[in-house]
Amino acid sequence: MSDTLRALARTATAWPFQEAVALLDQRLKGKKPAKGYVLFESGYGPSGLPHIGTFGEVARTTMVRRAFELLAPDIPTRLFAFSDDRDGLRKVPDNIPNKEMVREHLGKPLTQIPDPFGTHPSFGQHNNAMLQGFLDSFGFEYEFQSATDWYTSGRFDEGCRKVLEHYDAIMEVMLPTLGEERQQTYSPFLPVCQKTGRVLQVPVVERNPSAGTIVYKDEDGSLVETPVTGGRVKLQWKADWAMRWYVLEVDYEMSGKDLIPSYQLASRICRLLGGTPPMNLSYELFLDDKGQKISKSRGNGLAVEDWLRYAPPESLALFMYQKPKAAKRLYFDVIPRTVDDYLSFVEKFPAEDETKRLNNPAWHIHNGEPPRPETGLSYNILLNLASVCHAEDRSVLWHFISRYVPEATPANAPFLDKLVDYAIAYYKDFVKPNMRYRKPSTDEAAALEDLARELAALPEHAEVEAIQNVVYEVGKRHPAFADLRAWFLALYEILLGQDQGPRMGSFIALYGINETISLIRRALAGEDLGA
Repeated sequence: MSDTLRALARTATAWPFQEAVALLDQRLKGKKPAKGYVLFESGYGPSGLPHIGTFGEVARTTMVRRAFELLAPDIPTRLFAFSDDRDGLRKVPDNIPNKEMVREHLGKPLTQIPDPFGTHPSFGQHNNAMLQGFLDSFGFEYEFQSATDWYTSGRFDEGCRKVLEHYDAIMEVMLPTLGEERQQTYSPFLPVCQKTGRVLQVPVVERNPSAGTIVYKDEDGSLVETPVTGGRVKLQWKADWAMRWYVLEVDYEMSGKDLIPSYQLASRICRLLGGTPPMNLSYELFLDDKGQKISKSRGNGLAVEDWLRYAPPESLALFMYQKPKAAKRLYFDVIPRTVDDYLSFVEKFPAEDETKRLNNPAWHIHNGEPPRPETGLSYNILLNLASVCHAEDRSVLWHFISRYVPEATPANAPFLDKLVDYAIAYYKDFVKPNMRYRKPSTDEAAALEDLARELAALPEHAEVEAIQNVVYEVGKRHPAFADLRAWFLALYEILLGQDQGPRMGSFIALYGINETISLIRRALAGEDLGA
């Protein structure tokens, strides 16, 4: 990697480079950490299945990691996907089988609860496998880590002893943040009951740092002494987060805006233990189409599988890349625009200089090596073509594509081929049910007649710009349209049954001039274009 490229990366405006520069300069002072590598971490609570936030956090962290590797190629990096599977299950998830069986094990660590799906030794291992399969399906490079493994293997023993050693100071940090009732029972240690296997939220009444033990008041009122090592306890999560940073020496970790107070508390605890909190980016949360915060319990969100039914994962990565510190609406209508934005970035990349490439989202989505652009056809064009053709068969779309771009085939344009399937799925589920054609007014009919005549005068394979100019000129010379937006809206509503649409020159070139003239004639004849 050239020194020139690294110098350009240091001044890049793309946020992953800005994060990476701050990590290298401010935290690491330009040096390799004593542990021999820079550790990025992404945490995961495995009581439920992986979701779109999981994808977003790992994708964004990976973007910073790759930017860092360009800046400091001599410093190794690692990414831990850390599962908090030692946590006690507090309620039965709605989306699992055998709920009654799971209910019998409430309070136990997820890795001590039988798998309701019957595929793994425990519920925690099932969900961990789902997480790993989910991350693997996107090609993320990471190392899976299990809290159960770290606690029970003794690798967290030193951290737990440190928490015991600084117990009073940690309580001083935590107690002011709790309600009066919770203050009476709070302890950073959650003993794992040796009789029931449950993770207990009970008062700690005695501590013995030299012996590494605590005495807690069991649920039956008895006093029990237990070591804080060997997995006999689980830390409350803010203390757990801090202890994990301390033991693992985490250098960088993202978290949602809602966790800012928790990050601040965990940072104070980490410093008490003698560690340095990781650099942190607090990303904004997603909103639904009404601007309300997305909630899994309300079901107003968009799942990863929903997005991937209608668009490629690269487009989802772009959505995550864009403005991570700004709240974004995450709903189905953003998918086509995001796909086309992705295509636009990929198409621009080859002609850009190195500075612009480093700031191009395609660099960060593909680690500096985006795929070659294909045909230049947009997702919205395909959607509108499907609408006009009422296409539910991919061969129909490929018929028009092959005529417009004769050299394109499913084999040599694989991304476009996938877009065809995505477009058909989106058309069937979202466009077709909402198509509302209207009849043209007298003035609109006159303009459409004019457009049909002008198109008929063009050569069969006229250039896109020539077609676009005809559409513009026809609209401008008809006084019924106050501006060209009104003209294009009329075309969309009358010919496409929608209130928005593609660049008409590109659409007509793809659909065909003669086919467009026929469509106009049908509209003028009062035919039902939706039939």
